[in-house]
Amino acid sequence: MRNILVILIFCLSFIGFSQELNCNVVVNAQQTGNENFPIFKTLEKQLNEFINNTKWTKKVFKSQERIDCNMVINVTNYSGETFQASIQVQSSRPIYGSSFSTPIYNFNDKDFSFTYLEFQNLIYNPNQFESNLISVLAFHINIVLALDADSFAPNGGDAYYKQAQIITNYSQQANFKGWKLEDGLQSRFAFIDNVLSPTFKEFRSVMYSYHRNGLDTMSNNVKEGKDEIASSIKRFKVMNDRRPNSFLLRTFFDAKSDEIEQIFTGGPSVDIASVKDILQRVAPLHSSKWQNIKY
Repeated sequence: MRNILVILIFCLSFIGFSQELNCNVVVNAQQTGNENFPIFKTLEKQLNEFINNTKWTKKVFKSQERIDCNMVINVTNYSGETFQASIQVQSSRPIYGSSFSTPIYNFNDKDFSFTYLEFQNLIYNPNQFESNLISVLAFHINIVLALDADSFAPNGGDAYYKQAQIITNYSQQANFKGWKLEDGLQSRFAFIDNVLSPTFKEFRSVMYSYHRNGLDTMSNNVKEGKDEIASSIKRFKVMNDRRPNSFLLRTFFDAKSDEIEQIFTGGPSVDIASVKDILQRVAPLHSSKWQNIKY
């Protein structure tokens, strides 16, 4: 009986302190011509362990609540301990009442350079710069957490956006690209600056209504869910009129364009003529997909 009790306590402790992410990290070094060098496999292994074993929040996540995400680091060049790369970050969350998941985040971060010494300790300090490698990963992880939380509760991601902003501020001291205003309109700085700006306030409300009131409703009432998704997309028109072709809209539709096309090309019909027109205006890069939507 005592042994059973010990095992039960251990299991409950494990569940109570389960980490937040179920993340798969791939380091692709093909462009260097030395993709089989051991350092790339070591880096990949260390990053998987670091991201999945670090406690990123104070919130308790059950094992089934861990957020699925993928990171692909494409190393283009390296010399000694200095690496030039890009990183593609994607995440998803389950759709209520179904076996499907929905993409939440899809960001191709092209300004990713870092230093790394094989087997070095990877340490995350939420209030202090450790390395650009850690800062970039921690920034995107907090955005993943924020978007996921926003999709379940209105403004649920506040704490994580705030942490991403803190990371942005203290990482500027190291002079790596992507952290400052002058680094362009598709940088990490631009993303967190935009998402917290009143200019783009509709973005976060759409994240909630699209997912919680739209997708999660479709398991019980497909037409009601589709109507809510259509209504959510319409709110982007106001944001786009205020600031056309914004980076936030690009990131949203980079993640959602395939899904939106599928939602509106099958099942119960809804009045989406105006939605299709809005899609053409706010996400013209995906116009070929919008043309497939029939009504």
